Amino acid sequence: MRTLLKSAALALLVFASTSLSGPNLGMATAAEPVTVFAAASLKESAEKIAADWKAETGNEVRLSFAGSSALAKQIEEGAPADVFISADLKWMDHLEKAGKIKPDTRINLLGNRIVLVAPKDSAVTTTIGDNFPLETLLGDGRLAMANVDAVPAGTYGKAALEKLGVWESVKDKVAQAENVRAALLLVSRGEAPLGIVYETDAKVDPGVKILDRFPEASHPAIVYPAALTTDGSNPEAAAFLAYLQGAKAHAIFTAAGFTVLAKTN
Repeated sequence: MRTLLKSAALALLVFASTSLSGPNLGMATAAEPVTVFAAASLKESAEKIAADWKAETGNEVRLSFAGSSALAKQIEEGAPADVFISADLKWMDHLEKAGKIKPDTRINLLGNRIVLVAPKDSAVTTTIGDNFPLETLLGDGRLAMANVDAVPAGTYGKAALEKLGVWESVKDKVAQAENVRAALLLVSRGEAPLGIVYETDAKVDPGVKILDRFPEASHPAIVYPAALTTDGSNPEAAAFLAYLQGAKAHAIFTAAGFTVLAKTN
C-alpha cells in the first residue's frame, strides 16, 4: 500500500511539473519585434510612435536609424528588416529594382524641408537666395553636411547650393558626415559654424538655431517613402506600416515638423 501511494505521489509530481514547464502553458507567446530601418531624421518621431504601438498592441518595434543609403545597402545585403523608411525616393527605388521591397506596399509617407543652421549663440544672420554670401559667412570654418553623394540630406543640400550658384565657392569647405544627425552635432558642438540639415532635426536640438529655409524650388522635393521588405517575415509588419498612416502617428509627425503625405487610415 505504501509503495502504491509513493507511486501515485510521484506520478502527480511528474504531471504537475510537465503542466508547469511544458510547451502548452496556455499562455500567449510574445510576438517577435517588428524590425524597422528608418532614416536618422525620424528618430524621435519613430520612437514615440513605436511606444504608442506597444502600448496599444503589446507588440515591440525594434528601430535602427542611420543614413538612408547605409540602411538600403544593409537591406540589399540581407539585413533582417521588416519595414524600410527612406528619406528620399532614390534609395527606395534602388531597393525596388533589386527586388528587396514589396512594391504594392510602398507609400510616400512624409515631406520635410532643409535649413541652414548655426550654433545657438552665433551672431550670424542671412537670407538664403541666389548667390547668397555663404563662403563669407563660413570664414575659415566648415559647412557641416551629410555625405553629399549618398545621404539624402546631403544630396538635397548640394542640389540647393548648386541651384543657388554657391556650391563651387564652398565645396572645399564642406565637412561631410555619415548622416544628417552627425552633421547636426558638428554645429551643435560648435565644431562647424554652419550646417545644412532637415528642419525637423534643427527643432530637436537646442544647441542650434535656424537661420533660414532653403527655397523648395532649389532642390528636388523631399519625400520619405516607406515599404515592407521582401525578406521580412514578421506578420505584424503590415499592421505597423498601416499604423504609421494612422491619425495618432500623423499627429506625432506633424508636431515634429514633417508634412504628412500619406492618406490617414
